[in-house]
Amino acid sequence: MKVRFCDEFDAGFGWIAAEPPLLQRCSHAVRSGGGVWLTDPVDGEGVEARIRALGEPAGVVQLLDRHKRDSVALASRLSVPHYEVPLDGVPGAPFQVVKVVGIPTWHEVALWFAEERALVCADALGTASYYLAPGEQLAVHPLLRLLPPRRLGGRQPLHVLVGHGAGLHGEEAGAGLERALRDSRRTTPRWVAGAARRAARRLTQR
Repeated sequence: MKVRFCDEFDAGFGWIAAEPPLLQRCSHAVRSGGGVWLTDPVDGEGVEARIRALGEPAGVVQLLDRHKRDSVALASRLSVPHYEVPLDGVPGAPFQVVKVVGIPTWHEVALWFAEERALVCADALGTASYYLAPGEQLAVHPLLRLLPPRRLGGRQPLHVLVGHGAGLHGEEAGAGLERALRDSRRTTPRWVAGAARRAARRLTQR
């Protein structure tokens, strides 16, 4: 699988799988507490080498029940544990597990690396085009817009890393996160209008 590397910062990086292009499936590696933690990883060209260059692998965390991706295979190859939606946390890990969604068809957590000021999400937040209303950089998942996961807020991240699309970095990251959570309901009509226009364009291009 071809990938495009993104979200480069001192303690980590991300990569977006080329297929399927619309989904912009993004995975991450974050170095913290003396090891490298992977989230929802898709295997791809050059991925393992980049992980090992960052540091000693410590674990693979699957943030979303349906995001199996290549988590098991990479954990096995790197000889590290695979944690599947660890609602009760990961003993000794250098991050806080934040419960995001817990319904029968959707279990999701996020990771907060306090020292690195990095918030790593799966589907709850995204920057891929189908998440965004016109003018938005970061948005709540369309199915969560009316009930945004506000427990993701209240932090001051320098890095907001998401499961679909490249993340936000720098001082704008925290402001973008709070804005996405605060405005998700208000901007839903704009998102619906934008989604309708995108669907119409796809139909005319067939």
